[in-house]
Amino acid sequence: MSDPARFLNTFAQALTVMTLYPEGHPSRGKAFDAAYEELSGLPALSENPSFTFIEDEVVFGREPLRELKTWEWGRRLSDAGIQRLEFERKVSRDQFEGFLHEVLARLTLSIVDTSDNRQMRNLGIRFGAVGMLGLSDENAESPSAETLPVGLTEEAETLRWMQQEVRDRGTVPLVEAEAVVRSLSVAMHGDRRVLLPLLQLKEFDQYTTTHSLNVAVLSMGLAESLGCRPNEVRAFGVAGLLHDIGKIRIPLEVLTKPGALTKEEQLLMNQHPADGARIIMQSEENLDLAAVVAYEHHIMLNGGGYPTLHYNRECTLASRLVHVCDVYDALCTRRPYRGAWPPERAAVYLEDRAGVEFDPDLVAAFVRLVRQSDVELRVLTDDAAAPESPGAAAS
Repeated sequence: MSDPARFLNTFAQALTVMTLYPEGHPSRGKAFDAAYEELSGLPALSENPSFTFIEDEVVFGREPLRELKTWEWGRRLSDAGIQRLEFERKVSRDQFEGFLHEVLARLTLSIVDTSDNRQMRNLGIRFGAVGMLGLSDENAESPSAETLPVGLTEEAETLRWMQQEVRDRGTVPLVEAEAVVRSLSVAMHGDRRVLLPLLQLKEFDQYTTTHSLNVAVLSMGLAESLGCRPNEVRAFGVAGLLHDIGKIRIPLEVLTKPGALTKEEQLLMNQHPADGARIIMQSEENLDLAAVVAYEHHIMLNGGGYPTLHYNRECTLASRLVHVCDVYDALCTRRPYRGAWPPERAAVYLEDRAGVEFDPDLVAAFVRLVRQSDVELRVLTDDAAAPESPGAAAS
């Protein structure tokens, strides 16, 4: 059976040999045969083997190849506009050789024949840059109507485990938080179209988990649409994932209460930003951005909200960005005290509050993103519906 890391190493070796030796040299044939043999075994591991190169990370399907962390060829391919490589079906030896020539041309900045570009569509190989528009290379086929088979079940289970760790030990597991965000990033970029894979609430007591994953996805999508660097995008994703971690100290009966909160309960609820920031700062010094976002994500542009600031100041970009995503997902989620708002209604609410509660530039970018994107909802809702309420969500 083939091994994903071994295939990539033989693939890189074949490209290297092709730059050193002319056509017909036995070393080229030997290197090519080794790479093709490894490729032929990949379908046994995955029906449509795919690789994603995200900064210094190499991911096979949705699993990071830790042995290839900082693999130099990952960055070289990414810089050449090949951030994703997908084998849709078994390819012939000649087709794979043509593909290698195409990749080499990109790496060496050679002129690529347009007829080769057209031919690549029929090779069963797709590659190109990834982003909020999925594969953007000219070799990408037209958008598919098929749904990306992502359930985000493992990510939800990991986040619930993290929340339990915080309850039991009082610290946030940084490695697991970064792993969840990396997996969400791969899920976002794993299809041929704009994809924001969001979870839909199944049980009210799962709200914090579902909502946190959604805010992480939306925050990364918005950050990416603004042109942020990959490491910044993932940092915003971690901040979105952990923004409500302080809610673990709020009793479930308060979080799921169907009626209005008492004064004491509201004070308890308003304490979660400070509690969350404190938990994060005590856990890991490298999570300082996430701690700031946890503290600031309910502070409005005009200084309102909570916690109350001693003097008016502008919150960080990450906090303002997560605030927009936080309220949008809260409004679109069914809660015990009201039904879910349609996405367009939530978008209009953000626009109406732009300049008062929200950063208007971020609202404009976010609304443009969700209106142009295919927002995929995951996990079926319960049959029971909550009553509609005219008020906005308490996120």
